[in-house]
Amino acid sequence: MPETGKWQVRWQSAQRSARAATHAAVRSAQSTADAARRTAGTARLAWQAAPRHTRQTWRLTAVSAATGLAVALAAVAAAGPWDSGQRTAERAEAGSMDGASGEHHAADPGPAPSAPPVLPALGAPAPGSAGRGAAPVPTDAGLADALAPLLKDPALGSVRTASVLDVAAGREVFGEDQGKAATPASTVKLATAVAALSALGPDHRIDTTVVLGGKNRVVLVGGGDPTLTARAPRHGAEEQPANLRALADATARALKKRHLTKVALGYDTSAYAGPALHPIGPNENIAPVTALMTDEARLDDSEHGTAPRGTDPAHDAARAFADLLHARGITVDGDPAGAKAPKKADRLATVRSLPLSALVERMLTYSDNDIAEALARQTALAARQPASFAGAGKAVRAALARQHLPLTGAVFEDGSGLDRDDKVTASLLSHLLLRSSSPDLPALRPVVTGLPVAAFTGTLSNRYRGQSAGAGAVRAKTGTLTGVNTLAGTVVDADGRLLVFSFMTTGTSDPQGAQNALDKLASAVANCGCR
Repeated sequence: MPETGKWQVRWQSAQRSARAATHAAVRSAQSTADAARRTAGTARLAWQAAPRHTRQTWRLTAVSAATGLAVALAAVAAAGPWDSGQRTAERAEAGSMDGASGEHHAADPGPAPSAPPVLPALGAPAPGSAGRGAAPVPTDAGLADALAPLLKDPALGSVRTASVLDVAAGREVFGEDQGKAATPASTVKLATAVAALSALGPDHRIDTTVVLGGKNRVVLVGGGDPTLTARAPRHGAEEQPANLRALADATARALKKRHLTKVALGYDTSAYAGPALHPIGPNENIAPVTALMTDEARLDDSEHGTAPRGTDPAHDAARAFADLLHARGITVDGDPAGAKAPKKADRLATVRSLPLSALVERMLTYSDNDIAEALARQTALAARQPASFAGAGKAVRAALARQHLPLTGAVFEDGSGLDRDDKVTASLLSHLLLRSSSPDLPALRPVVTGLPVAAFTGTLSNRYRGQSAGAGAVRAKTGTLTGVNTLAGTVVDADGRLLVFSFMTTGTSDPQGAQNALDKLASAVANCGCR
């Protein structure tokens, strides 16, 4: 059968060709693997031989480059009206306000720009350097030439202060009235963050518990978690806040084991002291400050920004908990009422907040006032101070004093910066960022990682459009009240030198113009070799 013979010859020939190709591919893969092993070995030797500060710079470069790539990919993939180049969790814009107080953000971020190539290739040293601090140092005169003219912008108010520090050297390379105390607005959250992290540590979590409060009675005890939610868990979210539904699940199981299906419900908010209402009064920027609330007492489905708020967050949370218990077969007799949990009560169930590091990041990214006030009070509790506005202010100041920070003229009337009587210096803000950038203080790192990225995330998502030097390179905390504009953050300059900065102005009459002026100052630092 000649046709069969030809087919067999072709098949055998094909088999020989396939075997040859396989052997060649294996040899090529082995060669590539050998080369990779040699390269990895060389890189490993270089890593081991490099001094510690050099390795820190390489780590920072790798993380920054990876972060920039992730941000750029998010910008390309964004399809919904809320994403626009921000990470998926950012489902809503930072809220707009009526101009009376609090942070002000534009309603529509518009299309996100592409990040400029401000970092070296992944794994490569910074331009012109072999390690941390080896990039050329900007000179005082060079920075003064770049920044002093911008500080004369007429859009800025009568008070104009500035401080720029070189992180590697730990010294100030530019200053303008840097020791003059001024209203910080929301940049005071940097102080709140450093105080809370230094007092409690980044792994600290806040408990919300349910205890037995007597015969056929349970008490819901608030620990001060501002991110406790009554909403259904978000599918696909890497981090889930403590959930009132999970607490109801566990409570119902515990009660049924005790053969209890009908209980009275009380709620305990005694962890906090003093007035719940912020001195600015009822405001869509902040809920009454209480140890028990769900979803920051928001009356809409927003997750951050301004929103109408409930006037009694603790009672609202307790009523939601009663409804959840009812859905799980537990009848709550009567309306929930305020109560004090017994000191040695049996604990039925507990849910825990995200770690403090995650709360700090969220607070800074979105300028979240509710989280800020909660973290200030957690700092007070750690210091055994009353968890009130006054007690929190004392505790924050004491925590910063232990960090040897420049506190001359500093006043902390609240943790969020909504109080116009808060006062800090540009020097304090820049030194807060300097300490948070130190490789020797990893507990403070969430202060840096939580900063919004210019033109991409949080309260900077709508800013730096068209400022190629700043977009994607500046990371900074914003601060805005009527007549007050501040900006404080980190930036890598054109030579690869890591700097921290703070710019403050008071007495402005053109909020948008003042904001743009501050953004130009930060972009000038990013664009500067300044030698």
